[in-house]
Amino acid sequence: MHLDTKATAFDTAVIRAFVGLGSNLDNPQAQLRRALRALTELPLTLLAAHSSLYRSAPLGGLDQPDYLNAVAALDTRLSAPELLAALQTIEHQQGRVRSAQRWQARTLDLDLLLYGELQLQDAALTVPHPGIRERAFVLYPLREIAPDLVIPGLGELSALIANCPRATLQCLDSSL
Repeated sequence: MHLDTKATAFDTAVIRAFVGLGSNLDNPQAQLRRALRALTELPLTLLAAHSSLYRSAPLGGLDQPDYLNAVAALDTRLSAPELLAALQTIEHQQGRVRSAQRWQARTLDLDLLLYGELQLQDAALTVPHPGIRERAFVLYPLREIAPDLVIPGLGELSALIANCPRATLQCLDSSL
């Protein structure tokens, strides 16, 4: 973990960002461990915290293995587009193949869930992540590392969780 100590007063402020991690192919727990290590190596970024590991059913009713999920908190000076590009690079390095079909099985999925107070919707990036309010596999791990979080434009995390049943989401004893 590192934060560039050469930063100047002209650099951007440190922003707390949250990243969702998911995998259901090619040893998912190892994939998530590798991804967390890669997050610690991002420039101008510090891995501040990460949740426990959670098991969840795949979205979309597709016949595929369950996912393992977690959420990481990053303190970063990267812009939101720079951070998104870095996350996609990590995915690619770990064998992620993007296809037009949604909710495919994958070695690694890194979603930029939140980027400080930013609310943005454009062709390349939407934050807060558009599916955040319905996804127990994001909300429950997020509560673990930021219980008092207020999600820009959506409100308190605790209120979102109250409207998002845990269903089959299972917190695993396995640590990352």
